[in-house]
Amino acid sequence: MTFKGFTKKDFNVFKIDGLEDRMTAIQEQIRPKLEYLGEHFAPSLSALTGNEMFFHVAKHARRSVNPPDDTWVAFASNKRGYKKHPHFQIGLWETHVFIWFAMIYEAPGKAEFGKEVEENADKIRSMIPGHFVWSGDHTKPDAAPFSSLSQDEFIALTERVQKVKKAELLCGLHLDRDTAIKLTGKELIHEIESAFETLLPLYKLN
Repeated sequence: MTFKGFTKKDFNVFKIDGLEDRMTAIQEQIRPKLEYLGEHFAPSLSALTGNEMFFHVAKHARRSVNPPDDTWVAFASNKRGYKKHPHFQIGLWETHVFIWFAMIYEAPGKAEFGKEVEENADKIRSMIPGHFVWSGDHTKPDAAPFSSLSQDEFIALTERVQKVKKAELLCGLHLDRDTAIKLTGKELIHEIESAFETLLPLYKLN
């Protein structure tokens, strides 16, 4: 397979009504691209992080009624799963492509990670560009550009992940659908590579 990037048709999958029809479209249209990205980036992320990284394409297996609003491939140093570990993600909502470094609520080390981010807030501010975004909930498409967060707001985000069981901390890059559609496969891979390199210091905090 030659990866040609994402198309308008890929993003429009999330407009399809019904669990079965949308899942079929995700499996036929998007999953092969996520599998390709998984195979492509697992070796380079292994080299970058110094840990062997395995990729996991979202199966959405637990869904019985509501169709998924996004889909992704995740990378972690565990062969069996990624949710309990610091991980990277590449995925799509109807509105954008996301490239994340994530510590989600299942990760036992998320409070310690939040503390590390809090203690290194100034350093992180100097390393992560202002157009990169932060989120406290991977189930929602919205995220705040770093440039829009005051230092107090950023610290509040790091404190919340230390104290609230369901709180999460994600940092990454959003490419809106119009931008993503215009990128060739090669250009998109370059954007993802660059984003992962930028996010590496967050992974190294663990």
